Amino acid sequence: MNTAITFTIDGTTCTAETGMYVIGAAQKNGIYIPSLCNMDGVAPRGSCRVCTVRINGKLMAACTTPVSEGMKIENDTEELRDLRSQIIETLFVEGNHFCPSCEKSGNCELQALAYRFKIMVPRYPYRFPVREIDASNPKLIKDHNRCILCKRCVRAIKTKDGKNLFAFKNRGHKLAIIIDPSLASSITDELAERASKVCPVGALIKKETGFAQPIGSRTYDRSPIGSTVELAATSPNAKETAL
Repeated sequence: MNTAITFTIDGTTCTAETGMYVIGAAQKNGIYIPSLCNMDGVAPRGSCRVCTVRINGKLMAACTTPVSEGMKIENDTEELRDLRSQIIETLFVEGNHFCPSCEKSGNCELQALAYRFKIMVPRYPYRFPVREIDASNPKLIKDHNRCILCKRCVRAIKTKDGKNLFAFKNRGHKLAIIIDPSLASSITDELAERASKVCPVGALIKKETGFAQPIGSRTYDRSPIGSTVELAATSPNAKETAL
């Protein structure tokens, strides 16, 4: 049986059920904590660390930390805003993200967070890595230039018998997420569409559906990521927390 617990976020008293993770408990109380790897209904992995908060004085990932009674959480501080900006900037310079020509522009969570944090020019030099675009799958294009290794596709996209369509290849700076060629050879249109939507950036694009949604009508063309409009869908008492 779930029990209601009380905690605070930036001094605001909040309530949640035992077992909830901090990021979900915050959302339940109308407070936005940014993340790129977290997804509702999928076990968290703490891959991106954009959701880092300070809990009882320690920096921790909000997506993998269960909320507890009396927990004191800091989410909106200059330190955390700068830390999150650094992570987002690192993701941009580590890959090849050309937003104006990307199919995901306007629906991209990385791009939307860059706008939210007012990132104009990253503080780090661009690496411009040489990475391939894999178009061998009949339904999907895998652009390794845009992949941020968030593991969403690995965790969320599976066959009917529970096998992973996506997996890691190599290690260190050569690490990449690939599509299993045998399992994905018979991927359905529905699963390919889900894979492209699960990806927070433009690393997975369903073939033959380019720019089906016009620019200007896309998710973050209408409202910023983490806005009151977005939170209202899951929290009737949602409120904007500036970051």
